[in-house]
Amino acid sequence: MKLKLFISSLFYRRNIGVLFLFALFFAGFVLLSEEQNIPLNIITLIPAFGVASYLGLVLQSFRSKEFQDNFLHKMKRKSIEELSSMCSKLVNETKRHTNSAYYKKLCSVIEDKEEIVKMYHKEKAGFLKEKITEQALNLVISYIKLLRNFCLRSRELGQVNVTPVMERIKQNYRKLNFAGDPMVSEDIKKVIEMDERIISRLKEEKHDLERIDARLDYIKSTVSMFRNQISMSLESEEMLGQIEEILNEASAFESVLDDRNKKRLRN
Repeated sequence: MKLKLFISSLFYRRNIGVLFLFALFFAGFVLLSEEQNIPLNIITLIPAFGVASYLGLVLQSFRSKEFQDNFLHKMKRKSIEELSSMCSKLVNETKRHTNSAYYKKLCSVIEDKEEIVKMYHKEKAGFLKEKITEQALNLVISYIKLLRNFCLRSRELGQVNVTPVMERIKQNYRKLNFAGDPMVSEDIKKVIEMDERIISRLKEEKHDLERIDARLDYIKSTVSMFRNQISMSLESEEMLGQIEEILNEASAFESVLDDRNKKRLRN
């Protein structure tokens, strides 16, 4: 961050303007010296003084509280614009995986997001409002990513037909009742255990998806609430803390789905 601040002070308009004026003055002085026979050592003092003045202004800008604040505002604005663009990109990638109900929810969240960004640009924002806007956009991004993974996995699970597995378990239990050979009985038990683990895993995943579905609704409602609070200028450190807490929870749910996806790909 300090390196970016220093580079920004190097190219600050005031500082560049002063350097440019000295360059013009030096060029004019060189032309004048050809007619007036001004000593070379005097001429060389002008660029040295110009560079020294420029570097002094750069250092002053770098240390200036006002300049630092303006720099941070610009960086935050750039971050907010990038996050807003990322939201639009993720929506385009996600909407094709949603059904009508979830697409409607997605549109509602994006509408709230657009209002939050609009309110940010409407008036000069302080650091707290900027941070809340930035984190609110991060929350929307987490919602979209979580929704995409949720819809993909829901569709996959919806296509899984467990009826053959259930029938196989019933048949093997009947075989087990009539099996006289201990080794045969042991083999049948192993097959039953494997099939029951499949059923158990599917039930566990469906339960996780139900929890994620509820979390998605919670995030959606939270974004809407934050939109209303921002519109009424009720930003607070408590609000920022709430967003960060929900972000962490959303990331945890997203990690669960990502891990499951990676395991399925490996298998």
